Amino acid sequence: MLLPLFMVLALAGCIFNLTQVNWTDPLVGKSSVAVIGVMASASAFLLLLILMLSKRVAQKIKKR
Repeated sequence: MLLPLFMVLALAGCIFNLTQVNWTDPLVGKSSVAVIGVMASASAFLLLLILMLSKRVAQKIKKR
């Protein structure tokens, strides 16, 4: 139940950090922190997605 909520929060963090990136020079100053935040949020989303899929597979295996 909480998994989709955390996925939405990870996407929201990613979108927020994308708005903070200075696209002319993305690796300088506060923009570099935003780039790191984008990568961290995207990683968190992917890990949560993998967890959700693995739980679905485990449920299907239990039903057999």
